[in-house]
Amino acid sequence: MSDSMAARDTGPRADGGLTHRQVLTIISGLLAGMFLSALDQTIVSSAMRVIADELHGQTAQAWATTAYLITATISTPLYGKLSDIYGRKPMYLTAITVFVVGSALCGVATSIYQLAAFRAVQGLGAGGLMSLALTIVADIVSPRQRGRYQGYFMAVFGVSSVLGPVLGGFFADLDDLVGVAGWRWVFLINVPVGVVAFLIVARVLNIPHHPVRHRVDYWGAAALVVGLVPLLTVLEQGREWGWASPLSLLMFGVGVVGLVAFVLVERRMGDEALLPPRLFRSGTFRLANVLNFVVGLGMFGGMMSVPLYLQIVKGLSPTEAGLMMLPTTFGIMVATGIVGQLIARTGRLKIFPIIGTGLLTLSYLLFSQVTVDTPLWQIGLVMVVLGGGLGQCMQTLTLYVQNDAPPRDSGAATASANFFRQNGGTVGVAVFLSVLFSVVGDRIAAAFESAARTPGFQQALSDPAVVADPANGRFLAAVEGAGGLDLNDTSFLNGLDPRLARPVLEGFASAVGTVFLIGLGVVALAFVLSWFLRDVHLSDRSNLEQLAAERAAAETGGGVDPNGRVAEERSPSGKAAPADETSPAPERSTTGQV
Repeated sequence: MSDSMAARDTGPRADGGLTHRQVLTIISGLLAGMFLSALDQTIVSSAMRVIADELHGQTAQAWATTAYLITATISTPLYGKLSDIYGRKPMYLTAITVFVVGSALCGVATSIYQLAAFRAVQGLGAGGLMSLALTIVADIVSPRQRGRYQGYFMAVFGVSSVLGPVLGGFFADLDDLVGVAGWRWVFLINVPVGVVAFLIVARVLNIPHHPVRHRVDYWGAAALVVGLVPLLTVLEQGREWGWASPLSLLMFGVGVVGLVAFVLVERRMGDEALLPPRLFRSGTFRLANVLNFVVGLGMFGGMMSVPLYLQIVKGLSPTEAGLMMLPTTFGIMVATGIVGQLIARTGRLKIFPIIGTGLLTLSYLLFSQVTVDTPLWQIGLVMVVLGGGLGQCMQTLTLYVQNDAPPRDSGAATASANFFRQNGGTVGVAVFLSVLFSVVGDRIAAAFESAARTPGFQQALSDPAVVADPANGRFLAAVEGAGGLDLNDTSFLNGLDPRLARPVLEGFASAVGTVFLIGLGVVALAFVLSWFLRDVHLSDRSNLEQLAAERAAAETGGGVDPNGRVAEERSPSGKAAPADETSPAPERSTTGQV
């Protein structure tokens, strides 16, 4: 098929809508980019313990995750705004390119801090992969029908959830592959996958774009960097520096100044802002994004502890720990599929965030009770509940935000949902892992005090064979020494006598329970807030259809109100009338673009 034929096949009809085949053709390109991002997350999470051990940075591993989330968070609204200005396709291709470059750099890192810096480059690309994909779906599919297409996206996450842990564990367990250390292929595998994704997107992602002249809010982006980076850095390093140390206080001060400057710049930029202030005049928009932040805070923060628990406490390999995350994926896929069908049938949203945050609260309550002896089947059941909660929250909260914004702000609005969710996730990872490694030392010490009085532990200490073992000897010397255990490399547990290792495992399990107890308070807050969401009726028109109708209304002299809606098509109550065969959906301003 020639490029012109491909363009005709994926282009819009006269009314701005697309056929099912055209939608699937475009979605195939989006799936390629999303697979790149989803595969990276599952590979890295399952191999992170081995990577941190190899780079001797177990307690500093949060830097690698936090740096990735910081840059992904900051770049997300910038991608959204730039795609509104320059078009979705060039920005999506840019995101893939930057992500691949960052992956190649990660594959040559020589320290945990260098890895964190290169993960930051990866994050610059990742910020556009998810948000732009969701924005493009909003362009071509009506809010009410988007759930019907979620099965394709969930299939990608399902495949990556199975393939990622297997590949991550395989690479992490290899000493080397074609002369390169095995763990480095966790990142290098993204290079060929990214090249394929780039070619597919370049081929099939053909939707119209109506360029307009806009200024890019670079000052807003700079102020956002000044605000977020110091605050997230001190959240990660506060336990090392001291929360009231001069350096921590300086970071807090710079961060607050940066956030204040960001708000002032956004107000001054108006419609040109990364996050246009007029969008936040809507209570629904504000509350949905608050919930995105809170859910992201609890979700990412708590979930980062699960692989550590499974590998350190339960002794699973990276591959086994990654596969143990599959129940969560199963819960997400089932919940998303059911919710998508119900939304398409009813056009209603409110009940799903309530049920979703309720399930999250229940799962965190159960996770906070984990011990060394908690059976894996019980962990798996709780993870199904967790996935069911996430599947009902993530897409519905994004739909709330997208449905509340005019088509011309689709990129910025969708980016705001991802921005606040990722911001919450970045804070959650930094805070929760900081809590974990702040309390784990004391918990291990307390567990040793209790174990010292047990016959089994005393018998192990008096057994000459146990003491003579080099691994046990080094461990006992570290415990009795002034420096204590070095938790930057937990591989010492692999050859340790189980009786000696028990206090360490109990300490880790107790610390993980504390992390989930804090997360419980966060997701419980989300459950309370979800009751205040307004029940909305979703539109039956995609952004392309609404923009086409706007242009038609403008040509016939139809009135458009200051908010971008056709005034004649509003109900007497002032709310936009729901779309049906005889009553068109609310129209938007003719200044919008896709």
